[in-house]
Amino acid sequence: VRSAPVPSQKPIIVAIDAGHGGEDPGARGRNGVIEKEVCLRIARKLARMVNETPGYKAILTRNGDYYVGLRQRTAIARKAQADLFVSIHANSLPVAKNVRGSAVYVLSQRGATSEHAKMLASLENAADLVGGVEIAGKDDDLASVLLDISQTAVREASFDFGSRLLESIGQFNPLQKAEVQQAGFAVLKAPDIPSVLVETAFLSHPEDERLLAASDYQDSMAASLLAGIKGYFSGYRP
Repeated sequence: VRSAPVPSQKPIIVAIDAGHGGEDPGARGRNGVIEKEVCLRIARKLARMVNETPGYKAILTRNGDYYVGLRQRTAIARKAQADLFVSIHANSLPVAKNVRGSAVYVLSQRGATSEHAKMLASLENAADLVGGVEIAGKDDDLASVLLDISQTAVREASFDFGSRLLESIGQFNPLQKAEVQQAGFAVLKAPDIPSVLVETAFLSHPEDERLLAASDYQDSMAASLLAGIKGYFSGYRP
């Protein structure tokens, strides 16, 4: 049984990533709803709710209509010493317009393995700290072990967080998949921050597109994400 977090001076920091932006609009629905705009609205609503929760602080990887590189999004979260990373997106599958609902993704093992190799190949440019442990200057074998320990713990925590999000979202919205999915999304590759990507709904589904454009639906989605975040930290220390 995990113990509840011990109160501390440092707030729990949640990095909220609004997908796409600027010259990268993301998906577009038949009625003109654009992914980058919906993602930013939900991200801002979630950030406000997080900041209104005692002991929590939100940071946004972007807070306007401009492009931020995928690696830069992760770097922003790590620089802020984020305890959690949530990337918000809206899916699209025009060839199957009947597909709808929410899904949650974590980094696949294959993606983690490739990232592990990439970091080891460029230790000079790698982050000094991974999971609170300095890796720059360590020999390759030790650095590899430290990275492996950190990545394993983070993937387990990400799965736990993703499961809590699905349970929370599923109380108000259909789920495309009832279990956490895995993919090699670059934005999920922080080696020391539990990270998930949420596909809120399908812009290619007419009803989902209508809902995504509605402010009350955006509020409900943000509230469900907050519930998952708070549920996660009821079991994990930040």
